[in-house]
Amino acid sequence: MPNTFGKLFTVTTWGESHGPGVGAVVDGCPPRLPIEAAEIQAELDRRRPGQSDIVTPRKEEDRVEILSGIFEGKTTGTPISLLVRNADQRPGAYDEMREKFRPSHADYTYEAKFGVRDHRGGGRSSARETVGRVAAGAIAKKILAHGVAGGGVEIRAFLTQVHDIVVPAAALEKFPTLAEVEATAVRCPDLETAARMIERIKAVRSEGDSVGGVIECRVRGVPPGLGEPVFDRLEADLAKAMLSLPATKGFEIG
Repeated sequence: MPNTFGKLFTVTTWGESHGPGVGAVVDGCPPRLPIEAAEIQAELDRRRPGQSDIVTPRKEEDRVEILSGIFEGKTTGTPISLLVRNADQRPGAYDEMREKFRPSHADYTYEAKFGVRDHRGGGRSSARETVGRVAAGAIAKKILAHGVAGGGVEIRAFLTQVHDIVVPAAALEKFPTLAEVEATAVRCPDLETAARMIERIKAVRSEGDSVGGVIECRVRGVPPGLGEPVFDRLEADLAKAMLSLPATKGFEIG
């Protein structure tokens, strides 16, 4: 079962949704890159569940522990091991899943492929796995900002659509600031549209249903030469990373 992404800079995530903890091992990070636990924690805080009444109510502090690879505030060039302990473990809440498979979930695939599965909240197939991705991504983000072709690569992701509510094109003409993205629970940089999105999510949720959305990611300052010409094209790697997320059902680049 592959759990590693990348070739030169590799990220291996590990852990289960309701096990003792989750995390990642990052290999291929260059030495002497200045990074503190607080920088990784800042990204995990953005991901942390239970931040509003429109997301999962699971309560997790998501405090990162650096076990290796960083010494006196700088990377050593050796594997970086990151651990986040699960505090809100409720495996008993999934006892019914011992005998039943959840629709549109990976439970049946695990059983059919390996003859065993972790029914506690999806185990490895839970979105809890993304804790390791976010922690590793904080390191990758630092490399891109300071260590590639002089640095300067900026990345910003934000919500542009929920159900049939779409941000007006005029509101997205400029590269949004992080403060604008973080201003609302849905992380939509247009406040008026964000308010309508939140209302729609709450209305649909009150009926026991859910709605989909569209996230846009903009990157600027990208140096030429990233990616390869055929199978490891930058677009192909981005698509694989995004489509491996449990909730992602489509990917577009342009």
